[in-house]
Amino acid sequence: MAQRPRTFKFEGITMSHYFTDNWEKVKNFKAKPDDVVIATYPKAGTTWMCEILDQLYFGEMRKEGSLSPLYERVPFLEVCIEELSKGTDQIESLTTSPRLIKTHLPVQLVPQSFWEQNCRMIYVARNPKDSMVSYYHFERMNKIQPDPGAWEEYIHKFNTGELVFGSWYDHVQGWWDKSKSYSRIHYVFFEDMKEDAAREISRLCSFLGLSPAETQKQEVLRKTGFDEMKKNFADEISKIKIFDESISPFMRKGAVGDWKNHFTAAQNEAFDEEYRKKMKNSDLKFRMEI
Repeated sequence: MAQRPRTFKFEGITMSHYFTDNWEKVKNFKAKPDDVVIATYPKAGTTWMCEILDQLYFGEMRKEGSLSPLYERVPFLEVCIEELSKGTDQIESLTTSPRLIKTHLPVQLVPQSFWEQNCRMIYVARNPKDSMVSYYHFERMNKIQPDPGAWEEYIHKFNTGELVFGSWYDHVQGWWDKSKSYSRIHYVFFEDMKEDAAREISRLCSFLGLSPAETQKQEVLRKTGFDEMKKNFADEISKIKIFDESISPFMRKGAVGDWKNHFTAAQNEAFDEEYRKKMKNSDLKFRMEI
């Protein structure tokens, strides 16, 4: 594995080459009308939502123990890493329908064909403090992410949009604004999912036009619980060479409020001030704890 990547501005967004090297193909990607897109700022419950959707659509046909890795079942659109095939190629080779597609792109960089085909999109947003903590630990253990540096410095990078995929503020707000004019975006809060996953899965089914039996819903809930997923993903994650779980586990806590174990009182106060300034004109509301 080469050294950790540098970041640069791409279409005004902080990026690394692992997400721009295949850009022509990403930009010109041909969506199908029944494609379902799962979009998030990194570390907002992406893996959780991908697994929920895969289970809702295909759980009954997938045999226990013979599941292919999640990154093959729900390919990552813009990723381009030598060790794995390109996200666009993985999507093209999917045999399931609908195709479930994951992206971390800000709304303005989503390929045009998804809008033209009127695709359904699920956006998961997570409060900024937990997002930041989770992303920090993820960057520590993920060799294709830049080195996160010291925590204090990381807060500054988060606030100034210098992390890969840019500003959290712009990302969550951009998708929120788009959801007001494009009715096929289902905007979900990570905190709501943690509070009552059954309720959120029911809302998701309504949005997707799915009507699973109650027993199937219960099975999806069971299979997508944090401890169950952590156990089931252990083998898959251990085979992904870019992750070093001796530094931090890929599935770390999946909790709301873990930021309290990381922010000092002074850091928290300064962050709250920054947050108020940046969100003062927004009607988007986040819960920092539940």
